[in-house]
Amino acid sequence: MGSEMSWLFLSALSFSLFGLMVFLFSRFLRHMKKEQNFEIESLKDTLIDRDNPVGLRGEELEKLKQQQAEAQRHLREVISKIPVIQKDGRFQIDEEELRLRREASQSNGAQGAVQADND
Repeated sequence: MGSEMSWLFLSALSFSLFGLMVFLFSRFLRHMKKEQNFEIESLKDTLIDRDNPVGLRGEELEKLKQQQAEAQRHLREVISKIPVIQKDGRFQIDEEELRLRREASQSNGAQGAVQADND
């Protein structure tokens, strides 16, 4: 009977010590959150949104979407200027067209230099 009492006493002591530690930890978290302006998100807030995988809010998200749309337009514009041909079912850069463009730009540059010398 004495050993049963010691186990009950140890169990009660360990549960109360565990409760005290949980209480102190929650107080510590609340204090750190207040001191460092932390915001602890709920589990629902942490779920990944397909339209907002980074977790931005309102205005920041709209600004990011606008920047991405502008970047996509610029990328399409740049890509559309690259001469491409289809060879063996794959798209490849048209080396001949690039060479012709380079020669044309170099000859235009040379003509511009000659005209500048004549003036």
